[in-house]
Amino acid sequence: MLFRSVLGEGVAELGGLHIIGTERHEARRIDNQLRGRAGRQGDPGSSRFYISLEDDLMRLFGGENIKNLMDKLGLDEDEPIEHPMITKSIENAQKKVEARNFDIRKHVLEYDDVMNTQREVIYSQRRRVLENENLKDSILDMIVQVIDRLLDIYASKDIYPEEWDLKGLSDYLMDIFQIKYEIDEKKLEDMSRDQLRQELIDKAYAAYEKKEEELGSETLRELERYIMLKTVDQKWMDHIDAMDQLREGIGLRAYGQRDPLIEYKFEGYEMFQDMIRSIQEDTVRFLFRIQVKRAPERRQTTYNMSYSHSGGTEKAQPVRKDKKVGRNDPCPCGSGKKYKKCCGRTA
Repeated sequence: MLFRSVLGEGVAELGGLHIIGTERHEARRIDNQLRGRAGRQGDPGSSRFYISLEDDLMRLFGGENIKNLMDKLGLDEDEPIEHPMITKSIENAQKKVEARNFDIRKHVLEYDDVMNTQREVIYSQRRRVLENENLKDSILDMIVQVIDRLLDIYASKDIYPEEWDLKGLSDYLMDIFQIKYEIDEKKLEDMSRDQLRQELIDKAYAAYEKKEEELGSETLRELERYIMLKTVDQKWMDHIDAMDQLREGIGLRAYGQRDPLIEYKFEGYEMFQDMIRSIQEDTVRFLFRIQVKRAPERRQTTYNMSYSHSGGTEKAQPVRKDKKVGRNDPCPCGSGKKYKKCCGRTA
């Protein structure tokens, strides 16, 4: 038994272990665990808890009611709180705290489930990029999706062709695909939106094939993997920060009679879709902007250092310059005088 092994067998003979609690915990489970320290395995023991109406538990939940009840019963401040009604009030306060904490944990898990779902999608895509050697089909699919979104923005199905923003479409094609494509309004008279879409896809595919010819298939595959991984990692980190900011302020939606969790799921989904679209556009943009730059060859220039002299050819000899003699140095003539008072005086 616990107390016998720690305090010795004489404790049981003295009446067992007595537990004194200086306050009531928010969770009834903790109080019950403390009570369980005494009287284990049929041994004698007892427990007693003390509580103040100024404790956080009583102050937040039911403290005023218990105080009023004590006044009605005529109990003094120093008198132990042992009335069943007061004990029941304390238990009710604990139940309220437990229910509140349960709701908090439940909402935390529900919020975390949103991010976990998105994380699984991103990690599965990233793992696919690492394991797949050929990403050409994925890149071609990205090109089509980017073009479809461009058409939805600048040439929507819901408006007439005369209202299409052809200038904006042309500029965006140049920005992403580096394609100069001037769309003539007269040409559109005999062209449907589907034909325009197919023409843009064909031109983008042709630019992609040209890029593959310039770089080589093996090099382009490595660049595709590197660009996609780099873009996914950067966009995912930015998305995590944005989701944290959304979560911090989403609780204010409750003032507008809206469920913060539902709002968080809805806006989180929209933000995730925006991230996916941004990944596709940036991947395609970086890929089409890659330029081939070859290192310039080193030019070697040979200089002819010979010249003709007296009918023959002699190599040029370097000119040797003697060291300059200082004014206070010994004169090189060997007279023993300073240079300024000897040969230097006539120089």
